[in-house]
Amino acid sequence: MATDNIRGLAAQILTGVGGQSNINKLENCMTRVRIEVCDEQLLDLPTLKKLEGVKGYVKQGDQHQLVVGPGAAARVVDAMRIQMQGNGQQQPSPGVAGEMARNKAQAKAKYSAPMSGMLRQLANVFIPLIPAFIASGLIMGIINLLKRPDIAGSLALSYPNILGLLAVFGGAVFAIMNILVGVNAARVFGGSQAMGGVMAGILSSPQLAQITLFGEALQPGRGGVIAVLLVVALMCWIEKRLRLWLPESVELILNPLLTTLITATLAIVILQPLGGVISDAIAQGVNLAIDRGGLWVGALLAGAFLPLVLSGLHQGLVPIHVELIQAHGANPLLPILAMAGVGQVGAAIAILMKTRNARLKKVIKGALPVGILGIGEPLIFGVTLPLGRPFIAACLGGAVGGALICYWKVATVITFGISGLPLALTIISGKVMLYLAGTLITMVAGFIFTWLMGFNDPEE
Repeated sequence: MATDNIRGLAAQILTGVGGQSNINKLENCMTRVRIEVCDEQLLDLPTLKKLEGVKGYVKQGDQHQLVVGPGAAARVVDAMRIQMQGNGQQQPSPGVAGEMARNKAQAKAKYSAPMSGMLRQLANVFIPLIPAFIASGLIMGIINLLKRPDIAGSLALSYPNILGLLAVFGGAVFAIMNILVGVNAARVFGGSQAMGGVMAGILSSPQLAQITLFGEALQPGRGGVIAVLLVVALMCWIEKRLRLWLPESVELILNPLLTTLITATLAIVILQPLGGVISDAIAQGVNLAIDRGGLWVGALLAGAFLPLVLSGLHQGLVPIHVELIQAHGANPLLPILAMAGVGQVGAAIAILMKTRNARLKKVIKGALPVGILGIGEPLIFGVTLPLGRPFIAACLGGAVGGALICYWKVATVITFGISGLPLALTIISGKVMLYLAGTLITMVAGFIFTWLMGFNDPEE
């Protein structure tokens, strides 16, 4: 999207939300502009949904999210902030009525959907790590290609140091995974980020293997990120309590000391073993379900994934992806779930061929390339979901692909962050062609289901 178009869209969004004085919070993710407003009555949703460049709309809690596409979201938000600052005004108070409405919405979200809030916090721990996971997965995929004689010839044997360096580059994120999770978890839970990293470092210290407790040697890294999350959550709670109880004159010194000693002791004795049990149960349970369930489990997982995304419950799967990689070095769950997005691509192609709506065609043509690359939000919220039946058809197409991917036991070397066609680069050796075949079949299935189920073509 051109710079002038970005500025124009930013100005139109500001007008549609009721002006800068009605914005309580403004941020973005990879594909969406996220806005919380002070007064819902000032919001002009029909106009916002029809803006050129807005590919979809979704409401989560008290947050209005406009899907504008990858890369564009950050640029639109930056342009909005520049325009807000250019007005030379401080953002005014929302007023009594607006403040009451906002507090009511926050209270409703807090007490009516605690699970959703918890999962959102969990996602906030891992979302900042996505770029690292993407880079790591693609590097590992490149290594897999270079090791294949039919593709790279004798390159791997001729330049072993290059492959060795690439392996270091690709594996670095997993070497410090627990530390990164500890730092992010402390930030999300409201504690000291440095202390969160320290707690994770204690759980991962190789020196633990030299210590015997209750007749058994301690295991460095046991419990993976599950143990880290439990320990850091406890650390933040203890740190906050000590901050209230300790005199200000000694709080700065005694708080980190006591927090470390108390949390680390409870971590080694209770929380890390508990995290180990939970981690093992998750990894073994998922693998057992995929191995034993076969076609049916794959179909259920892929077919239900997008409804989970709409509800926000998919965020609870993030630690499972990480645990599978840490426990087994491969993730069989991600390729199954990736078929859900592929089904949307097939459905969108069918809609493109049947619709006479010029604007809908333009949205599909703009969203299809990124959909094939694994970013499905523009297609979901801008195309299939508003039309109704195509969304169901796409889920059915995804279920077909998920069943095949599960039956073929396709797995990837990455945790999450990549989907669609690029995920093929990270598939374990010997399964790449099966993944590509599953992708093609899923796309065709999504197309056929959509074509047969049809949809009400929107008027211009």
